[in-house]
Amino acid sequence: MTLDPVAAYEPTPIDDQRHDAAVLTPVIDRGGDHYLLFTKRADHLGEHPGQMSFPGGGVEPTDGSTLETALREANEEIGLEPGEVEVIGRLDDIRTVTEYAVTPYVARVPDRVYEPDEREVAEVAVLPLSGLLDPENYEYERRDHPYYGDIVVHYFHVDGYTVWGATGRILVQLLELTTPFEAPLGVDGSEY
Repeated sequence: MTLDPVAAYEPTPIDDQRHDAAVLTPVIDRGGDHYLLFTKRADHLGEHPGQMSFPGGGVEPTDGSTLETALREANEEIGLEPGEVEVIGRLDDIRTVTEYAVTPYVARVPDRVYEPDEREVAEVAVLPLSGLLDPENYEYERRDHPYYGDIVVHYFHVDGYTVWGATGRILVQLLELTTPFEAPLGVDGSEY
């Protein structure tokens, strides 16, 4: 994984959704291998309970930018201090079925134990890049969405976890920019 393409990337913003949100896509270097940090959302949450996600959430009026949102939320959800974060760059904004425009920030973070805030996060999962890149762990399907039309849903099954939905779309773009991963020919999940 090389993060240089993320630093040089010019992301596409989205400004036509009802809500704005931001996530941090944390990359961990562990013994020369790369890992990505995910959170498993608490089962009692109203939106996307139990799903795998990157740390993040909705923009608050006190946030000066979407980056501040991502850093604040990562601190609240898993105890990641903003001073520990080396932000590399941004990926394209994505739309969610809950009418959010989500801005993903890619960052290097320390390899340490993170404590989930049980009000929002059931578990922190650090998944190996090698598992995310294994073709045996990846699948996709096309769905007909009532608002967006024909969409692609990506699934990554690693270490007993399934990453999919908006997080899967963010992950696909990150992997395509930083590794040899390519979504199957004709699959473009970046729009939905």
